[in-house]
Amino acid sequence: MEITTTPIAGLLVITPKVFRDDRGYFLETFNIKKLEEAGINTSFVQDNESKSTQGVIRGLHYQLNPYAQGKLVRAIEGTVYDVAVDLRKDSPTFGQWYGVELSGENKKQFYIPRGFAHGFSVLSETAVFAYKCDAYYHPEAERGIRFDDPELNVDWKVDVQKAVVSAKDEASVSFAKAEYNF
Repeated sequence: MEITTTPIAGLLVITPKVFRDDRGYFLETFNIKKLEEAGINTSFVQDNESKSTQGVIRGLHYQLNPYAQGKLVRAIEGTVYDVAVDLRKDSPTFGQWYGVELSGENKKQFYIPRGFAHGFSVLSETAVFAYKCDAYYHPEAERGIRFDDPELNVDWKVDVQKAVVSAKDEASVSFAKAEYNF
């Protein structure tokens, strides 16, 4: 398992070792000891999975403290472009985003600590997306920032004008009006 830092502190890209042969492949998708060695000291309490079609954008989602969630995300099938936005007020990268392509082929994972908004776009015909969360979902603490916010200017790698977005995400506020407490 190779763990790579990103330009935004706390965001990590995890590339597992994949063992392939004529039977298929094998990989270790989760190893708490290796994550702890990389500075990820958390206990995951909930796993989520979604399936989406090409052009879907989900996000940008987060939960306020004390219910903020750290996430370990990956694409099981298909390809997504995964994005995290730094919402930590005292961070030198506050308001900046970082994105990484995750796919069933590259097997990469993305660790997103608490204090970030998260979303992804689907680049393939369909994608199955999975993530571990270190806190339970609390709908009263859930918040969202518009995926097409001009201040953030996220490049989703899909045509945003044709994106398939939920009514909830369409109704999300701008980055300037977002509520956060990190």
